[in-house]
Amino acid sequence: MNSFHDVRFPLGVSFGATGGPERRNEIVQLTSGREKRNARMANGRRHYDAGTGVRSLEDLYEVMAFFEARRGSLHAFRFRDPFDMKSCPPNQAPTAFDQEIGIGDGKTSSFVLTKTYGEGPDAYRREIRLPVPETVLVAVAGVQKRLQADYAISPETGELVFNPSVIPAAGQTITAGFEFDVRVRFDTDRLSASITAFRAGQIPSVPLLEVL
Repeated sequence: MNSFHDVRFPLGVSFGATGGPERRNEIVQLTSGREKRNARMANGRRHYDAGTGVRSLEDLYEVMAFFEARRGSLHAFRFRDPFDMKSCPPNQAPTAFDQEIGIGDGKTSSFVLTKTYGEGPDAYRREIRLPVPETVLVAVAGVQKRLQADYAISPETGELVFNPSVIPAAGQTITAGFEFDVRVRFDTDRLSASITAFRAGQIPSVPLLEVL
């Protein structure tokens, strides 16, 4: 069996989840009183708790069935991050000009979808590995391209591949817009559920961890 199941965690539950990115840094205080700080992780890693999204008995059964099908923490899966799931601000629709993902050289046909946080030299570029294929929009030098006719997109790697006839020329900017999921796994091998009232249930904690 594959270690990744290309299925999405129940959407209704995910939109009630809590969580966000984690950074790990090492901070050492020197004898002078100054600090020396080093990043222990090059990329942020996201943690979620979907237990807050379980509001009904149906939600409870759906999450438990999903947990069993993934064999607990054994297999990763798609999760829709309720806070960060688009190439654009959450109140807007993606466009083909949201994110710069590369510059053509006349030879390279493959690019990876990315999302940039911040501006200038301190900006952080995050690779997007689980795009939603039907939402991906691409433009080269400001001209929008057509899915399949001009390019293909991998839903499991985020790799964008241009057809030989439309490989971006040297100096041309490639931009893209998209929605995306996060690859996660259960960060536990046990769920503890309870029925609180008629047709109401809860699972106090459903920890999920991003798989980098």
